[in-house]
Amino acid sequence: MKSFIPAFRITKKSIPWLNMIFLMGLIIVTPVQAQEFSVNNKEYFEKQGANVLVFSNWYDGNFSDSKMSGIEIIHHGERTATNGDVRIHHTPEQWDAIPSFVERNVDAENGVIEAWLEYPDYDFEYKIRAEAKEDGIALSVHVDEAVPDELEGRVGFNFEFLPPAYFEKTYYMDQQTGVFPLYPTGPMNINEQGETEPTPLVKGKKLVLAPNDPTKRVTITSGISELMLFDGRAKAQNGWFVVRSLIPAGETGKVVDWFLEVNNLPNWMRTPVITHSQVGYHPSQTKQAVIELDANDEPLEKVSLFKVQASGDKKEVHAATPKEWGMYQRYNYLQYDFSEVTEPGIYVIKYGEQESDPFQIGENVFEKAWHPTLDIFFPVQMDHMFVEEAYRVWHGASHLDDALQAPVNHEHFDLYAQGPTTDTDYEPGEHIPGLNYGGWYDAGDYDIRTQTQYYVVQNMAGLWNEFAPQRDNTTVEHENKYVKMHSPDGIPDLQQQIKHGTLALLAQWRAVDHAIPGIVSAHLHQYTHLGDGVTKTDGLIYNPEMDSLESDGTYSGRFDDRWAFTTETTALNYGSAAALAAASVALQGYDDELASEALETAKMAWNREQNRDEPKDFRHGNTTGGNIWGEELKATVELLIANEEQKYADRVKEMLPEIEERFMFTAALAVRAYPFMDDEYKATIDELVSEYCANLKQFAGVNPFGVPITEGGWAGNGTIVNFALSNYQVYKAFPDQLDENCVFKALHYLFGTHPDSNISFVSGVGAKSKKVAYGMNRADYSFIAGGIVPGVLILPPDFPENKENWPFLWGENEYVISVGASYMYLVHAVNKMLEEK
Repeated sequence: MKSFIPAFRITKKSIPWLNMIFLMGLIIVTPVQAQEFSVNNKEYFEKQGANVLVFSNWYDGNFSDSKMSGIEIIHHGERTATNGDVRIHHTPEQWDAIPSFVERNVDAENGVIEAWLEYPDYDFEYKIRAEAKEDGIALSVHVDEAVPDELEGRVGFNFEFLPPAYFEKTYYMDQQTGVFPLYPTGPMNINEQGETEPTPLVKGKKLVLAPNDPTKRVTITSGISELMLFDGRAKAQNGWFVVRSLIPAGETGKVVDWFLEVNNLPNWMRTPVITHSQVGYHPSQTKQAVIELDANDEPLEKVSLFKVQASGDKKEVHAATPKEWGMYQRYNYLQYDFSEVTEPGIYVIKYGEQESDPFQIGENVFEKAWHPTLDIFFPVQMDHMFVEEAYRVWHGASHLDDALQAPVNHEHFDLYAQGPTTDTDYEPGEHIPGLNYGGWYDAGDYDIRTQTQYYVVQNMAGLWNEFAPQRDNTTVEHENKYVKMHSPDGIPDLQQQIKHGTLALLAQWRAVDHAIPGIVSAHLHQYTHLGDGVTKTDGLIYNPEMDSLESDGTYSGRFDDRWAFTTETTALNYGSAAALAAASVALQGYDDELASEALETAKMAWNREQNRDEPKDFRHGNTTGGNIWGEELKATVELLIANEEQKYADRVKEMLPEIEERFMFTAALAVRAYPFMDDEYKATIDELVSEYCANLKQFAGVNPFGVPITEGGWAGNGTIVNFALSNYQVYKAFPDQLDENCVFKALHYLFGTHPDSNISFVSGVGAKSKKVAYGMNRADYSFIAGGIVPGVLILPPDFPENKENWPFLWGENEYVISVGASYMYLVHAVNKMLEEK
């Protein structure tokens, strides 16, 4: 029964109890009036508890279908449906054809939103119309010309529903009933195109999803074509439940006619979220919780902090009226400062009926926060190595057959491309020896993206060169391609990880004499691989002269080897040189021979690029290096620190005008070079730092969390960590000018003080952390301890989201090695700052 009662909160400002009881009586006996949708000032349909977005968002052009487009439903605070659009497949996969967006028109006065789209390859255009009508949305598809012959019986209107929102819930299709399956088991079919596809779970004209759950109930009624319900997970683990109507052949005008009813609880309000650091706070830190409220909620007058006793009792130790920050995106925010509480212990925050997760206050709260990332996450990500943890084997020694030369003039998936030449001595398809060393699986995939690899090496080396953490909890035997976790071997683990990345970077220079964009699966069916990385290829070098089942222990006729994309770019050469220069310092005393090779390679690469008449500036996606000028500055500063030759200082000085122009982005490098530079340079940097620190205050007013939250197709934890590390470098050089909270807030954000939820984005770190993420084990709805996800994605126009029940949204949940490295650096930086306090 309580599911049908509106969400009330009783405060000192509430109606007196007698009136409250009377009001409850009215609710019980008075029929609930249906609430109609209207188009709000953010141009989507809204009624309390339910939103319907109509092409507020568009597919990510880089990665095709990212489940964030078309018609979408935000239902009682959760995005439960997406991709309402015309599609060619019953249950489209990520790389299947998507339409091109043409135009969108919003008529708020009449409650109509229309979008025009097309499939240019088929010369097929259509319009989708959404109109608020009665207590729902009338959805229709319109075409001026009939479906092309090649799309007859194939193209239809799809609407995709989030599986975990409907797991173990029931449905009606006309008079047929069913239960949404927890695991896909339905029969498959081979269509006329020879493609395997699911068969419908059920067909009919009226579908009711979750009839017994008023928070998830959605009704779809079709007036023209029948409805079909599919389980897309039978085709791909990241598939959704799909409701679909085929567009009839030979018809024009209105060809699909649905009526969409989204149930809403009367007067529904989202439960307040108390966001705070799940790890806790150092006694000397500013301690601020941020409370996220529904826009219709009324703030309470009191927030309390309770200390949890060993007996389990809770003692109130602090209380205050929260500060009203105001609206950010779709929610209202309050801030609660309890910095004056410094006594070590375990605490909870209470706001009304909500109580936070427990967190600590203590001098050592951050000391171990980086351990899972070094102990677990990075060993698991190590390519070309056998990795085991106690009884578990994470993966075998993968991709030992790396790699074949990629074909020229080829645009690949995942933003890889090969230019008009190989820039190597190898022909397309020929094996390039020596690339099966080092490197980490990039993100939740298995590719070796050089731009990511050198970012990780540079940050790890910077961490070692400043802090030299001696933690040893992993055995790494590079000569045997073997890793054993929770097994010390007498060598600091961070140095071993730096060596692993350095080997991958040097392998490229040894093999082809320059940095390369990277190594990735040749075939899409391999790229989408889930499971042990060793099973992606047979580990044997491909020989086209052999039969597909033939092998001799070194070669095989199985074409499963990855491709090396080898187009040379100046940006990649500089970026690789920067990392190798930093690594040359970090490896000294551990592997002096490798350290020497790394430094000599970095110097050679820098000299070559400095003397080049024209930079090699092949550009494609995010695999061909960053901005050339920025990559050059990184390499020059790292070589200056590693080698202290005057020519590097001279070049930094020459770059000073650009450093000034882009100081918000170059501050960290500029101040790291500071000790090696002349007085004129230092005077300029002194002025720039003053301006920089003054400009940082602007972030406090942008959002209630005080960090730069990005808005786009990839969430911004990486940007936030980089922002904090830049601030740390400035703070280290100019401690009297920069507010220490510009560093601390980023860590608090990662640990739970962020929009949407209060979960720690570092798996296994904090009282409540990320347990469902996009790692290599994502199909198991699991996690890798120490992995960091991208975080809160701001779905335009105003919806912050990070799903904990669905790992497959990579823009929110994909572990990335780059953030893992910079995160470890940030934790050490914060610990150092706190020790100095």
